[in-house]
Amino acid sequence: MALTEAIEKLNEAVKHADEIAKKLTTKDRKKLKSTTFCGPNRSFPVPDCQHVATAKAYLKRSKFSAATKKKIAACINRKSKALGCKPGKPAKASGSLANSEIFRTTRELVDASIENEGMELQFGDCTKCE
Repeated sequence: MALTEAIEKLNEAVKHADEIAKKLTTKDRKKLKSTTFCGPNRSFPVPDCQHVATAKAYLKRSKFSAATKKKIAACINRKSKALGCKPGKPAKASGSLANSEIFRTTRELVDASIENEGMELQFGDCTKCE
């Protein structure tokens, strides 16, 4: 996979997750029952299938202990099944973004830019860039 393709996919995934996450306002969160949340202190709200997907995506990035992440993952998977969400990858308590292809290629690009001061980076189709 080309670096630009990997970066584009990562940007799209982040944009999609942000759109989903923004739909639940603070006021809406306060109205939800405590049983709607899978994490401590009302973290990881799972009121619908879109939030199941968001919770799965953000679980790996959370800074909870491995044991807590395992409990959160189990809760997310239970709620996903109860809500009748489309089957997908189950939430996992482990796994690392650092082991992904996107992270590896991005890291290589950053390292190259550090070594080559003044290096210009182009993302995607840059025919309209100035």
